[in-house]
Amino acid sequence: MAGPESLDGSSPPPAAPVTAKKYGVTKPISVAGPTEVDFQRNTDLEKLLIDSGLYESNEDAAKREAVLGRIEEVVKRWVKHLTQQRGYTDQMVEDANALIFTFGSFRLGVHGPGSDMDTLCVGPSYVNREEDFFITLHDMLAEMEEVTELQPVPDAHVPVMKFKFQGISIDLLYASISVLVVPHDLDISDGSVLYDIDEQTVRSLNGCRVADQILKLVPNIEHFRTTLRSLKFWATRRGVYSNVTGFLGGVNWALLVARICQLYPNAIPSMLVSRFFRVYTQWRWPNPVMLCPIEENELGFPVWDPRRNPRDRTHHMPIITPAYPCMNSSYNVSTSTLRVMMDQFQHGNKVCEEIELNKAQWSALCEPYLFFEEYKNYLQIDIIAADADDLLAWRGWVESRLRQLTLKIERDTYGMLQCHPYPNEYGDSSKPCPHCAFFMGLQRKQGVKVQEGQQFDIRATVEEFKQDVNMYMFWKPGMDIHVSHVRRKQIPAYVFPDGYKRSRPLRHTNQQAERTSEEDAEGCRSQSVEKQLKRKKDSELVDAEKDIPAKRVSISPQRVGSVSPASVISTSGGTSQARCSVEVKLEPSPKIKMDYNEAGCTRRVLNLEEGPVDGVGEPMKPCKQLAQGENDNSALASNFSIQSLNGEGNSCAEDLDTRLENGCLNRSRVFENSLAETLEPTLALGVVVEPQGGATSESVQKPEMRHVFRSPKLCDVMHVVFILSYLVVSLPFFLAG
Repeated sequence: MAGPESLDGSSPPPAAPVTAKKYGVTKPISVAGPTEVDFQRNTDLEKLLIDSGLYESNEDAAKREAVLGRIEEVVKRWVKHLTQQRGYTDQMVEDANALIFTFGSFRLGVHGPGSDMDTLCVGPSYVNREEDFFITLHDMLAEMEEVTELQPVPDAHVPVMKFKFQGISIDLLYASISVLVVPHDLDISDGSVLYDIDEQTVRSLNGCRVADQILKLVPNIEHFRTTLRSLKFWATRRGVYSNVTGFLGGVNWALLVARICQLYPNAIPSMLVSRFFRVYTQWRWPNPVMLCPIEENELGFPVWDPRRNPRDRTHHMPIITPAYPCMNSSYNVSTSTLRVMMDQFQHGNKVCEEIELNKAQWSALCEPYLFFEEYKNYLQIDIIAADADDLLAWRGWVESRLRQLTLKIERDTYGMLQCHPYPNEYGDSSKPCPHCAFFMGLQRKQGVKVQEGQQFDIRATVEEFKQDVNMYMFWKPGMDIHVSHVRRKQIPAYVFPDGYKRSRPLRHTNQQAERTSEEDAEGCRSQSVEKQLKRKKDSELVDAEKDIPAKRVSISPQRVGSVSPASVISTSGGTSQARCSVEVKLEPSPKIKMDYNEAGCTRRVLNLEEGPVDGVGEPMKPCKQLAQGENDNSALASNFSIQSLNGEGNSCAEDLDTRLENGCLNRSRVFENSLAETLEPTLALGVVVEPQGGATSESVQKPEMRHVFRSPKLCDVMHVVFILSYLVVSLPFFLAG
């Protein structure tokens, strides 16, 4: 097995200090070498990589070399055929040539079993990409038995043809250079290959040129390779390894790791992994990551320069390639995907700190990310086709456009609705036609106040995206795409490893307990007093309500539910249901309006013909609870609405008191946090959904609002004042009636 050099317990000899040469654009942060503890951690890290199956066997490595040779034979025959077809002389046909170069993980030496091979075909000037490569060569490959899953992607930023050759995944690019005969000893790193070519060809050539430069610019190639292999494994497990969906691909991670190697030239992989997270959690994006100064050249190709190019100023996470023309390799990153990656960097840094304190092992760093437990709202993109081959091509095209859907949603919601595209695809084998699906997590922008009931209507955005996707030049009948909004409880079972949904741990509850331990402690100390006051108030409320006519039940005072810092789980019928926190409109419906309150509370939906229904269109049962809210940023929500989901006035009071007692919510503390002052009158509406035939009315119950949020000693006084005032005002109307 081609793995690390030494895995025994003995410490390898310390690496020779690298201090004479300056690597990168700045001086190193530290030139310190490893300690005995670092060597031991490094051994543990390498063992994890081997146990995880990240190294390829010698047999598989030999098979890859053989496949590369076969592909080179195919492209040489292809170029000779085109040369003869275009009427060139026999000597030209004999001299016609094409070369295969590798780049990416294979060229950098960090590929593993099942990894694809990034390859570049360099051909003469008279062989073009549009027809000769994507049509003629495509047809030749399609006729070969060794080739399967052939999938052209001509409209990608870097046009590519994907296929499997003898079971090995191949990504084949094409570059036509300005020569009639491609020399056998072509040096692709030489700047002369860039003469008289277009920008797409430059991008195709840059993959190989960048890989060669990276290996030249790192202090220790073996340390770089082990560190990069570790972080690629981490990124894959955490769902942030995918350039096409707006995260980072192989070259991006390689550049980030190479910069850390420059900043810590004497560090070994166990140290470099830890320093990686330490540095990039503190990196101030959009400051660029560069391995060398940006090179100017008389060829005149545009290089990354935000001072001259306004478009470069819009890049969120610039990672600059070291080969001319220097460009941003992470142009796909959006504000939403950058946020996701920064969260993952923070998570990785925290785990590495625990590893350094001997509180965790390396396996904890690479625990899989539980994407379907992270959000409450998702977009489901279903892709179908007539047969498996059509699905392969159609899926590749749609996947390459998913980043545009993220950008369009950010554009049309002014960045208020954040998307988390997940790079994994899922297939439902029970469907009659070939199918796969992608998912996006949705949430509103954190830390921004929004109006109660604010909605995100993205129907037009989705339609625009679908129209763009349907412009696929290789579209065939049967290829279709559906985009729908699903809640967490509606996630299909086929996305889970075991084919069914696991019971979710009360993760949010645990986080809530950690973040609000001080408040809970203070609230719990007054719990016994709260119980006595609640019993007294409830008995007074019941006595007072006996004197109120039934016809005025729709304006009865509404109670306020407790608010948690992360997510509120309300219990209904013995099951836990996480309240939705985003209002999304996708499918237009004349009967049901989807209304998911992002400000913190889930509102119900009123079906005008069938009576009350819940957020997914199912009939509602009589309510015995209050809708509760969510605030992801503070210990207590700063705005929310007061709602009851039935027409029975205070029938939810008992459940509310129980939740207040169990949650140890201290009312006086809530008031001290100035929640009462920040509540707008429109946010304190008591919304009542009555059964069919009843009326829906709203009223502002400010005395009741103050009753709930003031200190326990004032509650009784204010309550009595409210009841007396209510009776005095309403008595003349009763007598007149």
